[in-house]
Amino acid sequence: MRNKNIINVAVIAHIDAGKSTLVDALLSQSGIFGENEQVVEQVMDSNDLERERGITIYSKNCAIEHNGTKINIVDTPGHADFSSEVERIIKTVDTVILLVDSSEGPMPQTRVVLEKALQRGLQPIVFINKIDKKDQRAAEVVDECFDLFVDLGATDSQCDFPLIYGIAKDGIAVDNVDDEGKDLTPLFDLLLKHTESYPDNTDEPLVMQISSLGYDDYLGRLGIARISRGTLNARTSYTVSRRDGTTEIIKIRSVYVNEGLSKVEKDVAYAGDIITFSGDSNISIGETVCDSEHIEPMEMIEIEKPTLVMNFLVNDGPFVGQSGHLVTTRQIRARLNKELETNIGLEVEDLEGVEGYKVSGRGELHLSILLESMRREGFELCVSKPEVLYHTDEEGNKLEPFEKAIISAPDEFIGTVISALNMKKGTMVSMDTENSYTRLEYIVPTRGLIGYRSDFINTTKGQGTIEKSFHGYLPYAGELDYHRNGVFIAKDLGKTMAYSLFNLSIRARMIVGPAVPVYPGMIVGLSNKTNDLIVNPCKNKKLTNTRASGSDDAVKLNPPLVFTLEEALEFIAEDELVEITPGNIRLRKRVLDEHARRRYNKDTFGENSKRTA
Repeated sequence: MRNKNIINVAVIAHIDAGKSTLVDALLSQSGIFGENEQVVEQVMDSNDLERERGITIYSKNCAIEHNGTKINIVDTPGHADFSSEVERIIKTVDTVILLVDSSEGPMPQTRVVLEKALQRGLQPIVFINKIDKKDQRAAEVVDECFDLFVDLGATDSQCDFPLIYGIAKDGIAVDNVDDEGKDLTPLFDLLLKHTESYPDNTDEPLVMQISSLGYDDYLGRLGIARISRGTLNARTSYTVSRRDGTTEIIKIRSVYVNEGLSKVEKDVAYAGDIITFSGDSNISIGETVCDSEHIEPMEMIEIEKPTLVMNFLVNDGPFVGQSGHLVTTRQIRARLNKELETNIGLEVEDLEGVEGYKVSGRGELHLSILLESMRREGFELCVSKPEVLYHTDEEGNKLEPFEKAIISAPDEFIGTVISALNMKKGTMVSMDTENSYTRLEYIVPTRGLIGYRSDFINTTKGQGTIEKSFHGYLPYAGELDYHRNGVFIAKDLGKTMAYSLFNLSIRARMIVGPAVPVYPGMIVGLSNKTNDLIVNPCKNKKLTNTRASGSDDAVKLNPPLVFTLEEALEFIAEDELVEITPGNIRLRKRVLDEHARRRYNKDTFGENSKRTA
């Protein structure tokens, strides 16, 4: 028999609602840190990319104790691209804490994760966070949460959700918004009062379903699961029910259970525990590990299909190998195979006739996180523009992915935003205006939103926000008008000169500075015209022994436009690639040679293509 009660809880919300901050406060007030221990903020966000971007990318488990009850806490991602991971985690918990910003209210991703929790029959706790904001409207947000519960078909008991207010960054929770708070004791008490501990059925045959995967260089693939029933013993054989319906006997080598932030190896784990185990190199999401004499496979977890695809190609540029050391097809394939061990939302296929791979994922961020990780590991590769994946329904109709976009922008810019979204075949769902800001809700084809974020920021002069989440597959919306000016393409191999860049900047916004190595086919500027133009950014002023007053002054250049990886992927056209190396992110044409590029554009885009360079 287990020696303590167990409660499993997930913290869910939209991005930047304060999930990781609340988990920090729960850990701190549970006493797992020593008095002199230095604790970093967002301690659960241990990945370098998570810390730099300030977002949670991978769900993680930790465990605390309160009044003799062990509470397993799962910190979940908030971005829409990782929603499939959140959906799987919901199956392993007894309740969820739904964080909602006291000013913003429920956002698109809030709806997605809450719907999955309600479908599982969970009774969520609603935590209205950031009540110290000057523009907080907690009472209205509570009403919006109730409306959201009703819209999602919640039962009467689910609509009667427990409510608590707080400031996660200060570690404060209160029962009423006007109360004075000191710590999170009200939240701890509500958790224990509202949630029944997991049933102690440890003496029954083992059943547990894999909800997530991990990987260790020494142990290999790791399975992560909650023990639904029974007891799991290390160094013992069990039967796993595979996704294809077959069964196989495996031997569990080692079992790890969360204690605080650490995973501690145990000989035995009990019903209700969230455990990590090794011993099956082929384990996959949704498969069930059972007692060999009582095989009872649980309902399979459906893995959502990708919505975006891009090509990962071998870098064939002149600067290949100068920054990174992993550049071959074999090395790229090995890295993608390793990613497939844990990233089940990813799909990889070989490209015919080209040295590269077709990689499909759940969104731009999902794929760009992988690319950024590969870049830091020393890989060099080129990637194409993201494209959506189409489906066909039973009647043969073409379907495409749509996203729900919630936009908030000053009233003066909203007309331009509405016009742009209508051009992208978007459909307005709602429109509200308050305090000179307008809030729009749109359903837009995913391909229409690729590359739109930068235009949106320019249109709203940085004062607008846009949040989006996957909505579903709907009938094909038709052709979209593609509007983007041409680019300046470098003519020769060499280093850029300030003299040339100054003259070129009159007709373009440069994306390279002086003394930057360039090669033929590399993009160096964004043209004011619609067609591409080949230029020579390496040309220097001819030197003579004659000086002219005023004309020999130092050249003053505007700072070059620097693209992040996501911005570069959004910007490029169909005939362009992003060259990714550990040291640089470059934009280039797919075909570097000028004459070969003309033939390629003629064959691919037709005689009247604006891509004439």
